[in-house]
Amino acid sequence: MPELPEVEAAAAVARHALVGRTIAAVTTHHASQQRALPTRAARRVAGRRVVRVERRAKHQHVILDDGAVVAVHFRMNGDWEVTGSVDPLPRHTRVAFTTNDGVRLCLVDSRALCTVTYHAPGDPPRLVLGPEPNVLTADHLRAALSRRSGAIKPALLDQRIVAGLGNIYAAEALWRARIDPAAPAQSLGEAPLRALVRGIKTAIADGFARQGRYRNGARQWPFKVYDREGRACRRCSTPVQRVTQAGRSTYFCPECQRSAKIGKRASCAPRGQSPFSSRTPLR
Repeated sequence: MPELPEVEAAAAVARHALVGRTIAAVTTHHASQQRALPTRAARRVAGRRVVRVERRAKHQHVILDDGAVVAVHFRMNGDWEVTGSVDPLPRHTRVAFTTNDGVRLCLVDSRALCTVTYHAPGDPPRLVLGPEPNVLTADHLRAALSRRSGAIKPALLDQRIVAGLGNIYAAEALWRARIDPAAPAQSLGEAPLRALVRGIKTAIADGFARQGRYRNGARQWPFKVYDREGRACRRCSTPVQRVTQAGRSTYFCPECQRSAKIGKRASCAPRGQSPFSSRTPLR
């Protein structure tokens, strides 16, 4: 599933294809998208110029010149593909935006779970989201987790706690912070919370550094712990384990991330270096 870094990479594709151009037509190619974006809404988009494309967490907002917003969410495996207006539609195209100068931006999704919705001027999408990782603080985490009695890993997937953090980068952050993913969320003390903030920021920054991972479709092993079941931990060489939490796979090191060690200081970014460097900006 695309997470914050991958969605930002996709939003850059949409910006390049649409910003400054006028949309000539919007077409839907699946029943679920036709229900979410009915013909009357698609017609209101046609003829409008795109002024910008914004990303908020895992959401993309196409802002039109009249103030209307076309909201896009990839869900599990949506992505953009750019073609010419006379080219065949890519396989699994669900929604296509065609501009008046012949550029076509296609939302492709083999599972047809993506959503595209129209929001009239003055009625923008209403998102209930926590702070993005680049502005996340230990104070916010402490307050947000203080009433969460469940495990920390599923808690981090709540977008009201950290906007844009998903299953992959939550596991990566916990490994970096040496925190047991099963530790009760409200049990984390000051030092583990600070380590977790550093871990989240560093994991997301690493994602920005390799934004091609999701888009090129290749199976790679670029992570510290995610999707490495049975492989040696990159820190202590203990075999990585996988458990299921809230229906999602969690990967962790049973040695580095033992509950007894959650108070130990994590090794995240080098001392004195911000995990959000200029090479991986949040746009």
